[in-house]
Amino acid sequence: MSAPLVTVICICYNHARFVKEALDSVVNQTYGNIELIVIDDGSTDSSGKVIKQWIASHPKTTLLLNARNLGYCKTFNKAYAISKGSFCIDLAADDILLPNRIEVGLKALADAGPEYGVSFSDAEHVDEQGNFIRLHSAKYPHNTIPSGDIYKQVIDRYFICSPTMLFRREVVEYMNGYDESLAYEDFDFWVRVSRKYKFIYSPQVLLKKRFVLNSMSKNQFKRSGNQRLSTFVVCQKIKDLNRTPEEVKALRSRVWYELKVSLKLLDFQLGLAYLRLLRSL
Repeated sequence: MSAPLVTVICICYNHARFVKEALDSVVNQTYGNIELIVIDDGSTDSSGKVIKQWIASHPKTTLLLNARNLGYCKTFNKAYAISKGSFCIDLAADDILLPNRIEVGLKALADAGPEYGVSFSDAEHVDEQGNFIRLHSAKYPHNTIPSGDIYKQVIDRYFICSPTMLFRREVVEYMNGYDESLAYEDFDFWVRVSRKYKFIYSPQVLLKKRFVLNSMSKNQFKRSGNQRLSTFVVCQKIKDLNRTPEEVKALRSRVWYELKVSLKLLDFQLGLAYLRLLRSL
């Protein structure tokens, strides 16, 4: 039986300083059957030049260039539309796969069974220079990370280091791709996918997640930010997806938390929307 094709979609936006290391981490995998698609989302720095220079030595790589910035979700979907892999990794151009990332992830899914759609793992957090900050598991210990049906848990709390995920192609087909109306993808992905598929956690460190000044994750607590609006949209989706009183309780707790954050940021319009959602529960 031949090894399945794994697609790595590397999305770059103004990551000229980091993208070569990200791409090197893909071709240096212990697993061989990889399709690499690099897509630059309208960068205004020298990212395009750096990528083209790298591809000159790796001609099997597919390069897509957005004429303007489309945003992460649209950009991923554009690259995914031409992909062929049975499995997929969504790799931001400032993160780094460790050499056995794909091999370990595939084995975890194979051992877990076909009802498992996503594998995820521990990660090493590094700064812009690549210096060690901490392990993801230092804050989210292995014994607190669930596997299997994690739908209720992803409503309750954060624990998945998103860039560590490797997922089956059928998961993306089930989702019909990322929701392009959202400013970020991971919370929506966890909720919608875990409603149908199980997740498997690997305690190994399989990725270096880089924390960059002014990155998307740094903007989640800004007043009237698109990310916070996207979180509200996902909470509305959860209301429709919930099946049990325990899941409704988890959503109620999440909405209450988001309501308090909105009031703390003096974002009264979004706070009012959360209050209405809370009352509907």
